[in-house]
Amino acid sequence: HGKMPSRLSATIDEETSASTRSKRSDDDLFNDFANFLQTTQKDIVSQLESVDGSGEHFSEDRWGALTDLTYSDQISPETGSGGATRVIQRGDVIEKGACSLTLIQNGKLTAERAKAVSGRNDNANVKEGDVFSAAALSIVLHTRSPNVPTFRSDVRIFLVRSEESGETLAWFGGGADLTPYYLFDEDIKEFHGKQKELCDTYFPPDAEFADAFNYAEMKKNCDGYFFLPARQEHRGVGGTFYDDMPANENTLAFTKAMAESWLPSWLPIVQRRKELEYSEQQRDWQLLRRGRYLEFNLLYDRGVKFGLANANPRVEGVMVSAPPLIAWEYNHKIEEGSEEERLMKILKEPIDWV
Repeated sequence: HGKMPSRLSATIDEETSASTRSKRSDDDLFNDFANFLQTTQKDIVSQLESVDGSGEHFSEDRWGALTDLTYSDQISPETGSGGATRVIQRGDVIEKGACSLTLIQNGKLTAERAKAVSGRNDNANVKEGDVFSAAALSIVLHTRSPNVPTFRSDVRIFLVRSEESGETLAWFGGGADLTPYYLFDEDIKEFHGKQKELCDTYFPPDAEFADAFNYAEMKKNCDGYFFLPARQEHRGVGGTFYDDMPANENTLAFTKAMAESWLPSWLPIVQRRKELEYSEQQRDWQLLRRGRYLEFNLLYDRGVKFGLANANPRVEGVMVSAPPLIAWEYNHKIEEGSEEERLMKILKEPIDWV
């Protein structure tokens, strides 16, 4: 508790100065992350084709500034806006899956979008006409077997530059969640356990932003977001969901780790359940639950609404997360004591899995 030795004080001052000089700007973090997303998309597509094993391949639909870009090219501030939508259909494990990369550079905030950003961020002085950039990678994997849960995940960055001051603000968002048709409790516990371990690694109790971005908060946010108010039920058994996470080196590292955790958290479940036999009745139940999945996308999902609100929306790209086949049955009755009823009780009242 005494006075710090002058030599140690000088050393700390020098290290602090060096750390300040080496601190990367929001633009640097954005470019780093955008290139990471491109590499990650390539890796994910390759892994999923191997796991599916049907011989089906992901199609590649590039648009805008990414039309002529290859995975070996670097994304830069001069690249422009575009995307790459990769889709696999009619696979053995993945009946339909999409892995979508989107890049927006130098867009202009509308009054509505500026209001939405400001409303979610108390310290964001964001106005109509401010320049924004965004980059995102998302996956939706609809499985053929009702014993294997649908998997959804995404990571994203949003950067705004004030027209008045030139200052920048940047945030990360993302998460991962499961939508099962039949409950294998050990699978759900394992998935949530891996999500919690990831969150605990980057946001221990004494870490910056730990109060807002710990596992418990992200799990609660996930349950709250993927909810169908009209049905009074949740879409699945959740996972993690976060938004408006201030961008810095730690939150960049966390969001990268989130993307890198996707397949390691889902594929063990696939390997355990993909060969299990199922009945026609179980397949019908899967299609009914997929109907709820589409209801959520069309009625409540912010990403779908954002995409369709553009003057000339890429409808195929926006709706790529839709299941390949669905069913609606009027006033469907669930048998008392069945596995379907057990699932519905969880969807009505989520539980803590870890």
